[in-house]
Amino acid sequence: MKIEPLTRAAWPAFETLMGPKGGYGGCWCMLWRKTKAEHDRDSGEVNRRDIARLAESELPPGLIALDGDRPAGWISVAPRDAFVRLESSRVLKPVDAQAVWSVSCFLIAKDYRRQGLAVRLLEAACDFVRRQGGTILEGYPIAPNKTPYPAAYAWTGFASAFEKAGFEEVARRSPTRPILRRVLS
Repeated sequence: MKIEPLTRAAWPAFETLMGPKGGYGGCWCMLWRKTKAEHDRDSGEVNRRDIARLAESELPPGLIALDGDRPAGWISVAPRDAFVRLESSRVLKPVDAQAVWSVSCFLIAKDYRRQGLAVRLLEAACDFVRRQGGTILEGYPIAPNKTPYPAAYAWTGFASAFEKAGFEEVARRSPTRPILRRVLS
């Protein structure tokens, strides 16, 4: 399994992973990168086009895991300010004034769930952020208060995966939504 940035070369695998609906309801992993009104308006093809543009930009919008040619998983990672929707969240508002990068979303192919791929993607995201000069990576996973919790609704990841990847809780403004960080050295 290899994990690499989402670039033009990896775009076909990303499209395959997202499927005909574009991930979760036409999101194409743009939910956090747009205001609610923009996202609702752009669901589907516009979101697909916008993430494709990001895949061609200098800073890829995330990382894709490939098992040979088969897409296995995705993690969206960028500087926090790329995720405009975080700014309007009372629960996920900034913890402090430090410059952080954020993990906003995951998509793990059904055949690859419950195998530790989210942890591997988080480790790869830490390496990616470090190479970009970032020093703190933050995530906003779900800490479910009931089990089993459907993986399809945990697109921000599970807190347990972040903890296994060395992230520590720095804030919790909701019983099920901790903010976890890892300081990168």
